[in-house]
Amino acid sequence: MRKFLLASAASALVGTGALAQEANIGIIFGFTGPIESLTPNMAASAELALKEVSDSGKLLDGLTLTPVRADSTCVDSAAATAAAERLVTSDNVVAIVGADCSGVTTAVANNVAVPNGVVMVSPSATSPALSSIDDNDLFFRVAPSDARQGEVLANIVKDNGHDEVAVTYTNNDYGKGLSDSFIQNYEALGGTVTINAAHEDGKGDYSAEVGALASAGGSALVVLGYADQGGVGVVRAALDTGAFDTFAFGDGMFADTLLDALGDSLEGSIGSVPWSEGEGADTFAEVAEAAGVDPSSTFTRESYDSAALIALAIQKGGEASREAVAANLLDVANEPGEKIMPGELAKALEILAEGGDVDYVGATNVELIGPGEAAGTYRDYVIEGGEYKTVQFR
Repeated sequence: MRKFLLASAASALVGTGALAQEANIGIIFGFTGPIESLTPNMAASAELALKEVSDSGKLLDGLTLTPVRADSTCVDSAAATAAAERLVTSDNVVAIVGADCSGVTTAVANNVAVPNGVVMVSPSATSPALSSIDDNDLFFRVAPSDARQGEVLANIVKDNGHDEVAVTYTNNDYGKGLSDSFIQNYEALGGTVTINAAHEDGKGDYSAEVGALASAGGSALVVLGYADQGGVGVVRAALDTGAFDTFAFGDGMFADTLLDALGDSLEGSIGSVPWSEGEGADTFAEVAEAAGVDPSSTFTRESYDSAALIALAIQKGGEASREAVAANLLDVANEPGEKIMPGELAKALEILAEGGDVDYVGATNVELIGPGEAAGTYRDYVIEGGEYKTVQFR
């Protein structure tokens, strides 16, 4: 097996083989910043999968996987890079669950993970640009690309009778990528975008932005931002001025905090968010609720699956090394093999220990179509009575 010469990679192998007692797994999410209301459940969900594996006693020779958290901030690439460097060099992580937001994920991959041979499995970084980064087959994501979400959201907006809309997006890789995809698909369906305007996060007043959006007009305002940051600020300003009363939201706006803040005013608004249904999703809900994790929170299912894939790749590779994860993650994610649901990780470990194959289905019907790409489905929802209600899955 090819050996990495970097000292950090070599030290990660301390958690390898018969003498191993534990191995560290990095979890880098925005515990501060524009999605901080989402990340506690995301992290708890990832840690739930690691605990399930460790408590089974069936990983290698009773290896324990220890989660080590780091703050990506979601938006500060320098801070995310520094946090990831600590995970890789000081904490000697075998692999990383994360990062979360697309811009910081790209920075961590390019500056830290790829140079050190560390696999990243992101539950939520959805920028189409991540499909083509030079990652040496080390970057994976469970959530599908926004190239797909833009298509889905465009169809949702058109299907709801909106032929002219204004669009605002958070001024970063995620917002720009989703905006470009949405507009391309919406215009192909015959829709008209009256204005496409970026907004900055962290401002106290969005009246100027809303004034420009209102002047352009449209039957709805498409908001491709964050529910804990500029996105909610734009929506509040639009409601306060009467500029718009109907909204269409991308996945970054799907959060209970949005309903808590503005739910009574969002009646009839629509949106899309990566989601799944079926046996895996139902089983995950049971497993998560029993552990005190909210299964309905955004990207909790994907976070559990990201951590589970890393653990199964370690088992298939026969050692807790960065190379083992890289070489085996696609194999445990896809056919052939026995299908594995949430709560069945001990069963999967047994099958792999005996030389068998597993096809990890998980909470999100996992299907990785290559490094950096995942197939996936979206929840088409409407806000009614202050609640998110499913229309259909697309």
